[in-house]
Amino acid sequence: MTEAATESRQMSMIQAINSALDVMMERDPDVVVMGEDVGYFGGVFRATAGLQAKYGKNRVFDTPITEIGIIGVAIGMGAYGLRPVPEIQFADYIYPALDQLVSEAARLRYRSAGEFIAPMTVRSPFGGGIFGGQTHSQSPEGIFTHVSGIKTVIPSTPYDAKGLLIAAIEDNDPVIFFEPKRIYNGPFDGQYDRPAKSWAGHPGAMVPEGYYRVPLGQARTVREGEALTILCYGTMEHVVESTVREMGVDAEIIDLRTLVPLDIEAIEGSVKKTGRCLIVHEATRTSGFGAELSALVQERCFYHLEAPVERVTGFDTPYPHSLEWAYFPGPVRIREAINKIMRD
Repeated sequence: MTEAATESRQMSMIQAINSALDVMMERDPDVVVMGEDVGYFGGVFRATAGLQAKYGKNRVFDTPITEIGIIGVAIGMGAYGLRPVPEIQFADYIYPALDQLVSEAARLRYRSAGEFIAPMTVRSPFGGGIFGGQTHSQSPEGIFTHVSGIKTVIPSTPYDAKGLLIAAIEDNDPVIFFEPKRIYNGPFDGQYDRPAKSWAGHPGAMVPEGYYRVPLGQARTVREGEALTILCYGTMEHVVESTVREMGVDAEIIDLRTLVPLDIEAIEGSVKKTGRCLIVHEATRTSGFGAELSALVQERCFYHLEAPVERVTGFDTPYPHSLEWAYFPGPVRIREAINKIMRD
C-alpha cells in the first residue's frame, strides 16, 4: 500500500468510492467521470454525488442510455490521453458494450504496438441483495476474467474500495471495477432475517481522507488459520467470515480483491499450509471464476491437499427474483461444505 494521507474517518463503501473519485479528479485533470445520471443527480446509488458541482460539466457529465456508446467514447478518450471513469448503472447492462470492451479496449495496446492505450476504469454495481430481479442482480465477473487485456477488481470493504479504485484509475490498462452493491452501506452476513449491519465499527471502514493506493494483484488475509483455506471476494467475504466465526473453525480466509491480476502466491501459500480449500462466490457455478481457482489449486497444491477442493456458488439458473436469498451462498451451504471438507 502507498499512502500519503494521515487522517482517517469512517466511511461507507459508497462514500469511499466518492472520495476516491474526488481525490483523483483533484490530482489529475485528465480524469473524467461519465455515465447515466452521474452528473446532477449523483448516480443511482449516489456514488458521484457532488462531483459535477465541484469539477464542472466538462469533467462529470451525463450520457444517453447507450452502454455501447458510453464505453466506445471512453476508449476514444483514453487513446487521446484522458483517464475516463465511465459508470455502467448496473452490471447487467454492460452486455451491449461487450464488443467495445473485448474487441477494442482489451486489445488496443497490443494492436497498436504500445502506441495507444485504454486507461479506463469501468465502475459498475454488481450482484444481488436488493430484490432487483434478473436484470439488476447479475455477477458477470467470469466473462471479463476470460478476456486477456482486461483487469477485474472487486472490493469488499470501504478501505479497499477507495485504494483499489485509485490504483485502477492510475493503471494504463482497462479495468472492470465491480462494486458489490449489497454492502454499499454496510456488510451483510447472509442471513435473510437479519438486517444489514452498518459499517460503523468495522476496521475496513476507517478510510484515509486523502490519496492512497491498494495495489492491484494483492490478496488480503482476512483471518489466519490452520484447518482450511477459504477463497472469496466481494459480499461473500462477509458471509464467509460470519459463518466461520459462528462455527469456531480454524479457517484462513483470503479475500482475493482482484481476480485479474490474481495473487496466486497468496493462494498457493495458504493452501499448502492448510491442506484444504473451499471457494465461495455468488456467481453461477458453471464456468464461474471458482472453476479457475479450483484448477489452479489442483495444479499447484495437489500433493498438499488432504481433501477435494469444494465450491459454494450461485445455482445454474436464471437469477431468481423472489428466491434470491435461496440462490445466494449462505451460512447453511457454507457450513455444510466446511463440514464435508473437514470430514474427508
